[in-house]
Amino acid sequence: MNAPERSAAFLLDDEEEKVEYQADTKVSNAGTFTFNKEDHTIANLLRMQLLRDPQVKFAGYMHPHPLVHKIHLKIQTTTSQVAPAETLSAAIEDLSNETDHLITQVTDAIDKWKRENDTGLMGM
Repeated sequence: MNAPERSAAFLLDDEEEKVEYQADTKVSNAGTFTFNKEDHTIANLLRMQLLRDPQVKFAGYMHPHPLVHKIHLKIQTTTSQVAPAETLSAAIEDLSNETDHLITQVTDAIDKWKRENDTGLMGM
């Protein structure tokens, strides 16, 4: 068959880096991160989190082609005091904290539901 291996969409090649950074030469306080083997899911999540940060002036991403598993995420900060890499790191940390909080809430809600509805199998 003339189809690429499914694992090519998410497994890095031997010499491939997960994230690459290229500083923008035309726009100050800006740079482009290239995420290899990623798609719209992570890119849109990062973009939305970055836009919540008041130190971020612009955040956008581009998926060059559906068969190319790369995302280009461009970030511009408001001042030269804050680097794009710092804002990306903060966004990832915030998303991690939100995920931990969500997992805790779901686990607590499931435990509460089990306590309130624990009639056992024989109670049916």
